[in-house]
Amino acid sequence: MADTTDELAGVVDLFDALTRDELEQALVELAFKQGKDVEREAFTAEIERAIAGYHLVETDQRAWDDGDESLLVAGPAAFPTVPENGADLPHILDVPDRELDREGLGETVADRLREEARTVAAAGDADRARDLLDVSYDLEAWAPVEVGDVRETLDRTLD
Repeated sequence: MADTTDELAGVVDLFDALTRDELEQALVELAFKQGKDVEREAFTAEIERAIAGYHLVETDQRAWDDGDESLLVAGPAAFPTVPENGADLPHILDVPDRELDREGLGETVADRLREEARTVAAAGDADRARDLLDVSYDLEAWAPVEVGDVRETLDRTLD
Protein backbone atom coordinates (compact mmCIF):
# COMPACT_ATOMS: atom_id res chain seq x y z
CA MET A 1 0.00 0.00 0.00
CA ALA A 2 1.23 3.49 -0.76
CA ASP A 3 1.45 5.49 2.46
CA THR A 4 2.31 8.92 1.07
CA THR A 5 1.29 11.07 -1.87
CA ASP A 6 4.80 10.61 -3.29
CA GLU A 7 4.29 6.84 -3.14
CA LEU A 8 0.94 7.21 -4.94
CA ALA A 9 2.79 9.20 -7.60
CA GLY A 10 5.46 6.47 -7.67
CA VAL A 11 2.86 3.81 -8.42
CA VAL A 12 1.40 5.91 -11.24
CA ASP A 13 4.88 6.73 -12.55
CA LEU A 14 5.66 3.02 -12.95
CA PHE A 15 3.08 3.01 -15.76
CA ASP A 16 3.42 6.65 -16.94
CA ALA A 17 -0.36 7.08 -16.51
CA LEU A 18 -3.25 5.19 -14.92
CA THR A 19 -7.00 5.54 -14.77
CA ARG A 20 -8.45 5.88 -11.25
CA ASP A 21 -9.71 2.31 -11.54
CA GLU A 22 -6.25 1.05 -12.46
CA LEU A 23 -4.62 3.00 -9.64
CA GLU A 24 -7.10 1.67 -7.10
CA GLN A 25 -6.49 -1.88 -8.36
CA ALA A 26 -2.73 -1.34 -8.19
CA LEU A 27 -3.07 -0.18 -4.59
CA VAL A 28 -5.19 -3.22 -3.68
CA GLU A 29 -2.57 -5.50 -5.25
CA LEU A 30 0.21 -3.65 -3.46
CA ALA A 31 -1.58 -3.94 -0.11
CA PHE A 32 -2.02 -7.67 -0.70
CA LYS A 33 1.71 -8.05 -1.47
CA GLN A 34 2.43 -6.21 1.79
CA GLY A 35 0.09 -8.48 3.77
CA LYS A 36 -2.54 -5.80 4.41
CA ASP A 37 -6.26 -6.18 3.98
CA VAL A 38 -7.89 -3.03 2.63
CA GLU A 39 -10.99 -2.14 0.71
CA ARG A 40 -10.61 -0.45 -2.64
CA GLU A 41 -12.77 2.48 -1.53
CA ALA A 42 -10.22 3.32 1.16
CA PHE A 43 -8.01 4.91 -1.49
CA THR A 44 -10.48 7.48 -2.82
CA ALA A 45 -9.66 10.17 -0.25
CA GLU A 46 -5.91 9.64 -0.64
CA ILE A 47 -6.13 9.99 -4.40
CA GLU A 48 -8.18 13.19 -4.03
CA ARG A 49 -5.64 14.57 -1.54
CA ALA A 50 -2.80 13.80 -3.97
CA ILE A 51 -4.67 15.58 -6.77
CA ALA A 52 -5.39 18.61 -4.57
CA GLY A 53 -1.69 18.83 -3.70
CA TYR A 54 -0.55 18.48 -7.33
CA HIS A 55 1.20 15.19 -6.52
CA LEU A 56 -1.11 13.62 -9.08
CA VAL A 57 -2.75 15.44 -11.94
CA GLU A 58 -5.80 14.34 -13.82
CA THR A 59 -5.62 14.71 -17.57
CA ASP A 60 -8.35 15.28 -20.05
CA GLN A 61 -6.56 12.78 -22.26
CA ARG A 62 -8.72 9.70 -22.27
CA ALA A 63 -7.65 6.14 -21.63
CA TRP A 64 -6.92 4.29 -24.83
CA ASP A 65 -8.77 1.13 -23.89
CA ASP A 66 -12.29 2.45 -23.19
CA GLY A 67 -12.09 6.14 -23.99
CA ASP A 68 -14.27 7.39 -21.15
CA GLU A 69 -11.90 7.73 -18.21
CA SER A 70 -9.34 10.44 -17.67
CA LEU A 71 -5.81 9.51 -16.72
CA LEU A 72 -3.76 10.26 -13.63
CA VAL A 73 -0.12 11.24 -14.02
CA ALA A 74 2.57 11.95 -11.41
CA GLY A 75 2.31 15.70 -10.93
CA PRO A 76 4.72 18.59 -10.58
CA ALA A 77 4.77 18.59 -6.76
CA ALA A 78 5.56 14.88 -6.54
CA PHE A 79 8.83 13.17 -5.86
CA PRO A 80 7.67 9.78 -7.13
CA THR A 81 8.78 7.06 -4.77
CA VAL A 82 8.09 3.41 -5.48
CA PRO A 83 6.64 1.85 -2.32
CA GLU A 84 7.69 -1.52 -0.93
CA ASN A 85 6.84 -4.26 -3.47
CA GLY A 86 5.79 -1.60 -5.99
CA ALA A 87 8.27 -2.77 -8.60
CA ASP A 88 6.18 -5.96 -8.95
CA LEU A 89 3.07 -4.08 -10.11
CA PRO A 90 3.94 -3.90 -13.84
CA HIS A 91 4.17 -7.71 -13.78
CA ILE A 92 0.80 -8.05 -12.02
CA LEU A 93 -1.38 -5.50 -13.82
CA ASP A 94 -2.19 -5.46 -17.50
CA VAL A 95 -2.07 -1.75 -18.33
CA PRO A 96 -1.77 -0.57 -21.92
CA ASP A 97 1.10 1.62 -23.05
CA ARG A 98 0.02 5.24 -23.35
CA GLU A 99 1.58 8.28 -24.92
CA LEU A 100 0.94 11.58 -23.20
CA ASP A 101 1.02 15.06 -24.63
CA ARG A 102 3.32 16.57 -21.97
CA GLU A 103 2.99 20.08 -23.34
CA GLY A 104 -0.80 19.84 -23.38
CA LEU A 105 -0.75 18.32 -19.93
CA GLY A 106 1.42 21.18 -18.68
CA GLU A 107 -1.05 23.72 -20.08
CA THR A 108 -3.96 21.91 -18.44
CA VAL A 109 -2.20 22.00 -15.06
CA ALA A 110 -1.23 25.66 -15.58
CA ASP A 111 -4.88 26.54 -16.30
CA ARG A 112 -5.97 24.74 -13.14
CA LEU A 113 -3.28 26.53 -11.14
CA ARG A 114 -4.33 29.93 -12.52
CA GLU A 115 -7.95 29.30 -11.60
CA GLU A 116 -7.06 28.11 -8.11
CA ALA A 117 -4.71 31.09 -7.59
CA ARG A 118 -7.54 33.50 -8.44
CA THR A 119 -9.84 31.73 -5.98
CA VAL A 120 -7.17 31.72 -3.26
CA ALA A 121 -6.41 35.41 -3.86
CA ALA A 122 -10.09 36.34 -3.66
CA ALA A 123 -10.39 34.43 -0.38
CA GLY A 124 -7.15 35.88 1.00
CA ASP A 125 -5.91 32.39 1.93
CA ALA A 126 -2.21 33.04 2.59
CA ASP A 127 -1.40 29.45 3.59
CA ARG A 128 -2.76 27.99 0.37
CA ALA A 129 -1.11 30.82 -1.60
CA ARG A 130 2.29 29.78 -0.21
CA ASP A 131 1.61 26.16 -1.22
CA LEU A 132 0.59 27.21 -4.72
CA LEU A 133 3.69 29.38 -5.08
CA ASP A 134 5.79 26.27 -4.55
CA VAL A 135 3.67 24.39 -7.08
CA SER A 136 4.16 27.17 -9.64
CA TYR A 137 7.95 26.70 -9.56
CA ASP A 138 7.59 22.92 -9.63
CA LEU A 139 5.26 23.18 -12.62
CA GLU A 140 7.72 25.20 -14.69
CA ALA A 141 10.38 22.54 -14.05
CA TRP A 142 7.88 19.75 -14.82
CA ALA A 143 6.45 21.06 -18.09
CA PRO A 144 7.32 23.65 -20.73
CA VAL A 145 4.97 26.33 -19.35
CA GLU A 146 5.32 29.80 -17.85
CA VAL A 147 3.24 30.71 -14.82
CA GLY A 148 4.81 33.98 -13.68
CA ASP A 149 1.31 35.49 -13.80
CA VAL A 150 0.22 32.98 -11.17
CA ARG A 151 3.06 34.02 -8.90
CA GLU A 152 2.08 37.68 -9.29
CA THR A 153 -1.48 36.87 -8.28
CA LEU A 154 -0.31 34.84 -5.30
CA ASP A 155 2.31 37.42 -4.24
CA ARG A 156 -0.46 40.03 -3.98
CA THR A 157 -2.27 37.68 -1.61
CA LEU A 158 0.80 37.50 0.61
CA ASP A 159 1.45 41.26 0.70
